[in-house]
Amino acid sequence: MTSPTKSKVSVTVSENGPYIVTGGIPLSKQTIITDAKGGSEEWREGEAIPHKETYALCRCGHSGSKPFCDGTHAKVGFKGAETASREPYVNQAQVLDGPVLQLTDAEKLCAFARFCDPNGQVWNQVERTDHPHIKELFIHQVNNCPSGRLVAWDKATGQPIEHALPISIGLVEDPAQQCSGPLWLRGGIQVTSADGFEYEVRNRVTLCRCGESKNKPFCDGTHDAIKFHDS
Repeated sequence: MTSPTKSKVSVTVSENGPYIVTGGIPLSKQTIITDAKGGSEEWREGEAIPHKETYALCRCGHSGSKPFCDGTHAKVGFKGAETASREPYVNQAQVLDGPVLQLTDAEKLCAFARFCDPNGQVWNQVERTDHPHIKELFIHQVNNCPSGRLVAWDKATGQPIEHALPISIGLVEDPAQQCSGPLWLRGGIQVTSADGFEYEVRNRVTLCRCGESKNKPFCDGTHDAIKFHDS
């Protein structure tokens, strides 16, 4: 099977219904692996989940065929109005300056994956990125943030430091918190709103799949509070 290309893939939010995925985007579980202290450390990719060229992913959190939609949204009266900002990421983000790198932080996009916390937290690390080891840890942790809330920037070039990600969708699992997380869109996938607005394409994006986010269609971490489960 050939790899999908950005020009042919998209995720469209349907009104009070599922996400419609086109372009045969690969789908698999992505599990947060923690270190000995319980801090988020790495991602573990699961086996690929079979799907069609076009498929519908549950957005209400109640499907009996998760991650796919089975029409339950209509039975439960799901209200999926989109409330997220339509401004570009940089207009939403706060800038934290360091000697070598900068950190931008758009807090409303937080998906509560907690890769920001180990090693003294990235908000403190950015101030010490002139130390090679701290810089390496900082870039690693920031790039593991699935929502793209956090972005590292090279001050010398003014460019973001983004690890290359395959065009794919991950079903986030969080054993440490005993819950399932959002849909993790990777590699630059166009997300289109129910009214046709095209959200900014970003390398890392998380979409709500518990149905309870207050920042729809994006995740706001509510899945952890309600202990949402995919099964």
